[in-house]
Amino acid sequence: MDLLEMPWLPLPGANFSDELRQLRRDAEFDAGRFRRLANARLSLVQLTSLARALPRDAGSWPQDAQRLRILSNGTPDLLLPVIAATAPRHGIWLEVSAAAFATHVQEALDPNSSTRQSKPDFVLMALDHRALDLAPCPGNLELAHQRVGAALDWLLELATAAQSDGASTVILQTLVPPTGALFGGFDGSLPGSRLWLIQEFNRRLRERHVSGVLLLDAANLAASIGFDRWHDAALWNLGKIPFAQSVTPIYADHLCRVVMAARGRARKCLVLDLDNTVWGGVIGDDGLAGIELGQGSPNGEAFLAVQEAALALRERGIVLAVCSKNDEATALRPFREHPEMRLREEHIAVFQANWQDKASNLRAIANRLNIGVDSLVLLDDNPVERHQVRTELPEVGVPELPDGPEHFVQALLAAGYFEAVQFTAEDRERAAQYQANLARSAPVEAGGDLRAHWASLRMVARIAPFDSLGRARIAQLINKTNQFNLTTRRRSEAQVALLEASRDSLTLQVRLEDRFGDNGMISVVICTPHEGAWLIDTWLMSCRVLGRGVEQVVLNVLVDVARRRGIPRLHGRYVPSGKNAMVREHYPALGFVAEADTPDGMEWVLDTACYQPFETQIEVQSSMG
Repeated sequence: MDLLEMPWLPLPGANFSDELRQLRRDAEFDAGRFRRLANARLSLVQLTSLARALPRDAGSWPQDAQRLRILSNGTPDLLLPVIAATAPRHGIWLEVSAAAFATHVQEALDPNSSTRQSKPDFVLMALDHRALDLAPCPGNLELAHQRVGAALDWLLELATAAQSDGASTVILQTLVPPTGALFGGFDGSLPGSRLWLIQEFNRRLRERHVSGVLLLDAANLAASIGFDRWHDAALWNLGKIPFAQSVTPIYADHLCRVVMAARGRARKCLVLDLDNTVWGGVIGDDGLAGIELGQGSPNGEAFLAVQEAALALRERGIVLAVCSKNDEATALRPFREHPEMRLREEHIAVFQANWQDKASNLRAIANRLNIGVDSLVLLDDNPVERHQVRTELPEVGVPELPDGPEHFVQALLAAGYFEAVQFTAEDRERAAQYQANLARSAPVEAGGDLRAHWASLRMVARIAPFDSLGRARIAQLINKTNQFNLTTRRRSEAQVALLEASRDSLTLQVRLEDRFGDNGMISVVICTPHEGAWLIDTWLMSCRVLGRGVEQVVLNVLVDVARRRGIPRLHGRYVPSGKNAMVREHYPALGFVAEADTPDGMEWVLDTACYQPFETQIEVQSSMG
């Protein structure tokens, strides 16, 4: 599989050019059509042409568009439109600009630079080894370590300055080694050689965690496609273009994956077809003994690898589901009875085996898990089924698969649907949490006594201010929660750290446990000073715990702290985002009174002196001062 060609993407349709012309002619920008066109295997020329269909005024773009600024010691001009055209493929929109060639130091360090003044959402420091003082010193171990340490400290100093007091998230990239080796195969083992210095720099950069700084692993990407294909000495000498033009689409794709993950748009659920995807053959025709699975045959081992990859994804928190055109009892037999199956019934959160179309079943899976269809990835060997899902549900990730199963895993993982910028304890437990949540909701769906059911869960809410231990998860929730999120205001990890230290603001992190287990951190609240009172700047909650009374518990604690600090009022604001309609009536339901109806949304107010605490089924353990 040639990764440079991005074979997991479908080829563009024969009418791509016609659709692109129509997109440009439309009186109003059609974001859905643009995304459908972007979700194909497009060349550098096609991506550049597609970018020209974007409105010149970013105000006409979708509401959640982000601004990306590039600082480089090369010339990134060819890259800008490709990034803008690629981003919607990953459910994000990026307005991209670049500072002048080789001005990265001034732009990062000078508070009056255009980069620092504009406070972009993301700053990509696209620097290669030529931007750093990593002069070779073969055989001098002490000097080699000094040079790597000094280069890393200098780069992180630039990154910290470029954050503009936490307003921007900075993306650094690992260094791609140049081709050629003075010492041949010994180069990587010799301290102080150029290759040794770059590899050591990359190792330390990967290990170093700085709040508000993310990593684009360009070195790993270059290794996967080949260093010789990455570099183009003629282009560098001609115009300081940092890599070969053929690399531009996949580089842009990997960059957009990082932004996607930072904005909480990475996929959450892998949906598996069964026949000829998880095992070879058709279980309904071939029977349990006739399907191809297990050691001893190339295809059987390839299907085992698919199952093992699915289990590995589940271990890192990706939820597994099944969507198969089959009789349910027949489809379940291998999971329960086949000795070579790695996947078992208990690993699957939702099992949809019936004769409905795939798109309908995917909607049902998303509904059962209480997630958007844009959180799903479908692995299906059937090109007809893939096409139907892409047509009806373009938000679903659907990797193109080769004819043979030996490359299924590579295609799935290379597509980057599950990109991560961090890995927390909550991430590791997410798959189990979703399945436990389905068990919690089962009595409710069966029509049981809701209040008695919640009481039977023996829920305990632990509420505390922001702290360094929870910081990564807090930033993750702020950036990925869309539905139960009153303002959808995003913050970097560095900005979360500033809030921890603020004496003027109030911050809450909420964790929830019950008899089924630990739900982890499920809610975040930020209050800021506002006309002698508090403005609830951010209030978000995981949809996994909807309807249990968590919001009432949170408000009880908020009001209690406000009274003790002499805060007379809480002001709440609802800002529509296109995805958070479910919380439109959040504040009036809690007893807030309408204050204003602005173009940006509704504003509400609550008198803390008159507030009567809600009764809930949740025990509260609070460490709020």
